[in-house]
Amino acid sequence: MLFDHVATRIDAERAHHLGFRAVRAGAPLTRLLRTPGKPVEALGLSFPNVLGVAAGFDKNAVGIDALAALGFGHVEVGTVTGEGQPGNPTPRLFRLPADRAVVNRMGFNNDGAEVVARRLAERRARLSRDEAAGGPVLGINIGKTKVVPDDDQAAVEADYAKSTRLLAPFADYLVVNVSSPNTPGLRNLQAVEKLQPLLEHVRRTADTVTSARVPLLVKIAPDLADEDVVAVADMALAIGLDGIVATNTTISREGLASSAAEVEAIGNGGLSGAPVRERALEVTRILRDRLGEGPTIIGVGGITTAEDARARLAAGADLLQGYSAFVYEGPLWPRRVLAGVGPEVGSGVGRG
Repeated sequence: MLFDHVATRIDAERAHHLGFRAVRAGAPLTRLLRTPGKPVEALGLSFPNVLGVAAGFDKNAVGIDALAALGFGHVEVGTVTGEGQPGNPTPRLFRLPADRAVVNRMGFNNDGAEVVARRLAERRARLSRDEAAGGPVLGINIGKTKVVPDDDQAAVEADYAKSTRLLAPFADYLVVNVSSPNTPGLRNLQAVEKLQPLLEHVRRTADTVTSARVPLLVKIAPDLADEDVVAVADMALAIGLDGIVATNTTISREGLASSAAEVEAIGNGGLSGAPVRERALEVTRILRDRLGEGPTIIGVGGITTAEDARARLAAGADLLQGYSAFVYEGPLWPRRVLAGVGPEVGSGVGRG
C-alpha cells in the first residue's frame, strides 16, 4: 500500500497535516462521488449514514465539509478546550504499523473555544440553506483546559461551561470528553461523583444558549472496569443523558505485535486502532445491556472493516466513528466500510 511505502517515512503529525490538507483540496471532486449507506435516526437527528469521523482528526473545525465529501455522515470536531493551548511537546503522534495502531499524546492542542466558535459562525454564514440541510451532522467534543486543576470542581465546571456557551449554538450534538489519557487528572473526572455534576452543569449551560435542546453525550475510556462502565450507564439513565461515546484511546500496551523496544521508545500516550477493538466492543455490549433501548451509543475504537462495523452495531451501537483506520486505509475507507455494512442499517436491524 502507498501508506506502507511512503506515509510511514514521514513524521506522523506532519503526515496528518499534509493528508488533511489534501482532503480539503480534493473536496470539490470527492463531493461528486456517491456515498453508500442510508440515513440513520439517532439522538433525535437524521444522520446521512452510520459512519462518522472521531474527535481528534479535525481539532479546530477547519475541514468539516471536506470530510463529509469523503462519505462520512457526521464529523465530531475537537477536542476543544475553553482556552487555546499548544498541547504537549513534539514528537507526540506515532504509528505502530504492525498493529495498525496509533499512539498519541497530543494533549488537547487546539485553538480554543472562542476561535473555533468564530470559525463555525463563518462556516454557517457561508453555507446556503440547501447546503446546510444536506451537510454532515456536526458533533462538538469539549475537554478540560490543562491548567485547570481537576480537583477544583467549580473551576472544572466553569471551564467546560465556557466552551459550552460558545460552541453549543453550533453543535448538532455535544460531547463531554473526560477520558483522554494525555491531560493530567482528566480521567479522574470519570468518577460518577465528579462526572454527574459536571454533565448536569454542561446541560444547564447549553440550555441557556440554544433555542432547541442540543443532545449531550459523554466519552469514556476503554480502561474503565466493567463495574465503572455500568455506573456510568446508570448515571446516564438517571440524569437523562442522550448518549455515550465508547470508547477513547487506551493506556494498555498488552498483546501488541510491535516489538517491546519500539513500544518503549514511543513512550506514554493513548493507543488507538485495531488493538482497542475487542475492549471497545465489550464496553459497547455492557453499556447496551444496562441502558436498554434508550440512550444512543456511538461505537469507536478499532473499527477497520465492514465486519468490524457490523459487529459493533450488533453489540448495540447506533452510530460508528473511525480515526486510525482512516489514517491507514486512506480516503476511500469510509465508502468501503459503508458499502459493506449493508442496507439494513438505519432500519433498527442489527442491534443485539
